[in-house]
Amino acid sequence: MARHRLSKKHRTIAMALGGAALLVGGAITAEAASSGSGSAATDGIAARPVSLSKPATFTGRAFDTCTAPTLAQMKAWKTASPYGAAAVYIGGKNRGCAQPQLTASWVTSVSAVGWKLIPLYVGAQPPCRSGSNPEKMTAANAASLGATDGADAGAKAAALGMRPGSAVYLDVEGFDLKNTSCKDTVLSYTRAWNRAAHAKGYRTGFYGFATSSAAAVAAVSPGTDMPDAIWYAAYDGVASTTTGYPFGAKWPVHRRGHQYAIEKKETYGGVTLTVDQNAWDSMVAVVAK
Repeated sequence: MARHRLSKKHRTIAMALGGAALLVGGAITAEAASSGSGSAATDGIAARPVSLSKPATFTGRAFDTCTAPTLAQMKAWKTASPYGAAAVYIGGKNRGCAQPQLTASWVTSVSAVGWKLIPLYVGAQPPCRSGSNPEKMTAANAASLGATDGADAGAKAAALGMRPGSAVYLDVEGFDLKNTSCKDTVLSYTRAWNRAAHAKGYRTGFYGFATSSAAAVAAVSPGTDMPDAIWYAAYDGVASTTTGYPFGAKWPVHRRGHQYAIEKKETYGGVTLTVDQNAWDSMVAVVAK
């Protein structure tokens, strides 16, 4: 997902094909049921339960691209493209693209023409990842850094007019699952990030590779301070969140996104964008009126 960190070649090598599925009707749904969202306070962050009744959800096709398109481009794609939701990078020190369009006014305007938005926060990255990142977690700072970043994610979402109750997705890229210390550090950071975002009133999701970062989170989910939704990268070309879904019965209802292809150039309504393609059946932002 994060084009600023991984080339297409390296991202493809970083994971094996996972698979997944969805209906492409583009229907908006609201769940009456709730799901757990964190429990005991640890690492100095008081966990506050988030009301998960009737979360805003979207079922259909979604795209993500590094820099949020202009309002005119979004209007053109809303009319002509098969997409109904768009992911936007709302913050994080590892966010690599400028976001001149991404303002509260833009969020309100694109929502008014029918787009559902998926806020994405590029968190600290695993200590065992090669390459340079402005922010990397360590075993020593994972919990405190996760708490700081989770709170920041909530603040960034609020500043854009995305109300508490919105789902904000944490982006953690792939790493070697055999590195136990690295995996434990990622899980400590993720738990602290979730607690802090929940304390701000936001639901949480997790973006990662089906065979590495997402797999690490799935292995200990459901559980204390695990994400409310999963968004997994498995580049199999299957636009589905059920076919080939790699995590069994976990996150069963309106809690799954599947990034199935990346860096595809598409043209709709005379506007060409390079996007990653996603099947979506999960929570989205609640935008202030």
